[in-house]
Amino acid sequence: MSGNMNLTLKVWRQKNESSKGQFVTYKAGDVSPDMSFLEMLDVVNEGLVKKGDEPIHFDHDCREGICGSCSLHINGRPHGPKHGVATCQLHMRSFEDGQTVVIEPWRASAFPIIKDLATNRSAFERIQRAGGYVSVNTGGVPDANEIAIPKVIADEAFSSATCIGCGACVAACKNASAMLFVSAKVSQLALLPQGQPERYRRVQAMVAQMDEEGFGSCTNTGACEAECPVGISLTNIARMNRDYFTAKLFKEDEV
Repeated sequence: MSGNMNLTLKVWRQKNESSKGQFVTYKAGDVSPDMSFLEMLDVVNEGLVKKGDEPIHFDHDCREGICGSCSLHINGRPHGPKHGVATCQLHMRSFEDGQTVVIEPWRASAFPIIKDLATNRSAFERIQRAGGYVSVNTGGVPDANEIAIPKVIADEAFSSATCIGCGACVAACKNASAMLFVSAKVSQLALLPQGQPERYRRVQAMVAQMDEEGFGSCTNTGACEAECPVGISLTNIARMNRDYFTAKLFKEDEV
């Protein structure tokens, strides 16, 4: 026996944002347990192309869990059944022979469907452009040890910066909230000296853009943290809320 599997795939197919979509059933045969989920979809698409059918459209790029492009909802969970991995890091050994696998795009009005499983997540880019950077002149590149930053703060800033912007937090949230993503991008700068001059302008601008994009409100159920492939913490949301309300209570030159 080869140990390979035969699966039934129920894949969401939709021509564009304005058209009506539906699930289409495909058979995935002779699937190696060592394949990644995206490799399995590649094989299915090769079969569709050979038959003259249109392949399944889905987002991908680095396939190393870094870029956040592989935004698939698999059997009701963002990125599938494994904890702490993106879809591209998910291997077919996580499934069983004969299993039915349901594959959907992120479901959020702020992430409109481009085609099939591919969604437009440019809302995240616009939130980042609203304030997720340091624009003030901070001088030349300092020596690594010139600015004293406690290790616990540096580690926390780095943990926030590991957010890959995949949108799993939005897909997991019952309100399609982007609070975990935005708070991570706010926190990674709010924790460091370089981010202090624009700290309160930044949080107001990014939250305003998040609301303008149509993301829902946070109710602190924690689904976002549970499904995040890199484990971004809910403490970032608490930090962002503190900064936001501080900025609203005081004039910028007073905080």
